[in-house]
Amino acid sequence: MLEKIQKIDERISHSWTGAYGRLSEKTKRYLRLFVRLGDGYFWIIVALLLFIHAGWQVAVPIVLNALFAFMIVVALYELIKLNVKRPRPFSVLPSVKQELPLMDQFSFPSGHTMNNLAVAITVMYSLPYYYWFLMLFPLSWGLLRVAFGLHWLSDVLFGIIFGILCFVAGHFVWMPISNILAELLPSLTF
Repeated sequence: MLEKIQKIDERISHSWTGAYGRLSEKTKRYLRLFVRLGDGYFWIIVALLLFIHAGWQVAVPIVLNALFAFMIVVALYELIKLNVKRPRPFSVLPSVKQELPLMDQFSFPSGHTMNNLAVAITVMYSLPYYYWFLMLFPLSWGLLRVAFGLHWLSDVLFGIIFGILCFVAGHFVWMPISNILAELLPSLTF
């Protein structure tokens, strides 16, 4: 089963990195910049916009809830990544080039997908009218990281699954804490 998944991943990586290679240099620069937003910069902008447009009473609980999801992502990510140690596509396939700097050396799972999706779902839970906007970014960043030779498609798919699980776990931990904080800080919207 794992061999079949690896073969499918290899075909997809060849295809997607080949398609990426045919893009203009201007488009490639734009896509690399867009994906770098997933390094955390996007969520800083979202948090600032929350504070400006919704006020600190609404923003603080959302940001704290997202931090709980993020902490769970980091713990699970490190546990899985350091035990699986799957090599990245560019280190396995000679035709695939590394298009962005790395945060670590292993591929499985996609931490960018896990983290960004867990935070997106957390924010979306509180602000559901931004659903499509918030989901678009983590999913497109994950898929583009396949085209950039940094991840296999299965890394991204499992990143999605783990990101959802981290949101659920973070929310489960956050709920009793938010009830305590609501009593201590009644001016905040929990």
